[in-house]
Amino acid sequence: MMQFHKQAALVIQEVGKAVYGKDECLAKIMTAILAGGHILIEDIPGVGKTTIALSFSRAMALEQHRMQFTPDVLPADIVGFSMYNKESKTFVYQPGAIMCNFFLADEINRASAKTQSAFLEVMEEKTVTIDGVTRPLPQPFIVMATQNPIGSAGTQLLPESQLDRFMLCLSIGYPNMENEIEIVKQRSYHEPADLVSQVIDDQMLIAMKKEVENIFIHDEIYRYMGRLVESTRNHALIELGVSPRGTIAIAKMARARAFLMGREYVLPEDVVYVIPGTITHRLRLHPKARVNQMTKEMVTSQILDTAAPPTVRRSKR
Repeated sequence: MMQFHKQAALVIQEVGKAVYGKDECLAKIMTAILAGGHILIEDIPGVGKTTIALSFSRAMALEQHRMQFTPDVLPADIVGFSMYNKESKTFVYQPGAIMCNFFLADEINRASAKTQSAFLEVMEEKTVTIDGVTRPLPQPFIVMATQNPIGSAGTQLLPESQLDRFMLCLSIGYPNMENEIEIVKQRSYHEPADLVSQVIDDQMLIAMKKEVENIFIHDEIYRYMGRLVESTRNHALIELGVSPRGTIAIAKMARARAFLMGREYVLPEDVVYVIPGTITHRLRLHPKARVNQMTKEMVTSQILDTAAPPTVRRSKR
């Protein structure tokens, strides 16, 4: 396990060559990848969302496809379609852009609702169904989507059913002055992603994910997760709380966090670390939250403050 742990840390370090000063964001993204989840990056244009996706795919030697989402993108462009072959007199499947290991959906919230619906099966079952035939996607399979903040020109809200399928949602934010100067200097000579070299391959990533699945979670920590989730369903300012899929995501992310920290067991601090990025995008606030000037992040912080973490010995099972 420790060998895999070091390799995972090297991936983050390698991506850091292209993305300056965002080590915490990169660690959270790697946590979601190890947990087998999909990532949604919400931020303004130009802060490096696409560079992050390209760098991770290169560091892990994954087959990567990128699609720029616009209102005219159709579901068939993503999942593929059947075309009639005159010679064989049969319909032959033509793969869509989704047939890869690492799919970058750039500015996903500019596409139509019909196109968004194509992602529901892809992200949950990791299969595509065309003309009644279900085909598995290559493994490992990761969706990293970027979206501009709601209110930007041409954007629309993603449906809750799709948001719930993203294990992690985070924002990158502006770089500080020193990092921004370094970015400008590097751009004068080459693209940032060109600095990234392969650290692992798809088979090693699969092996890492299996190790993550074996990380031990104590029953008291399961109950702690349950109390946090229950709080989202009973909170006066929350209209739609965390679903059972969200609870599963918390457990998977906590395991991956423990793995990255070199442990074979989950601690309460792992749960606290993953909660904001795992549940905030799943919440729908009550209208009176706006009256009280409360954001999703503030409500999530309240929930963490009101649920006391258990005391668990730092030892193996």
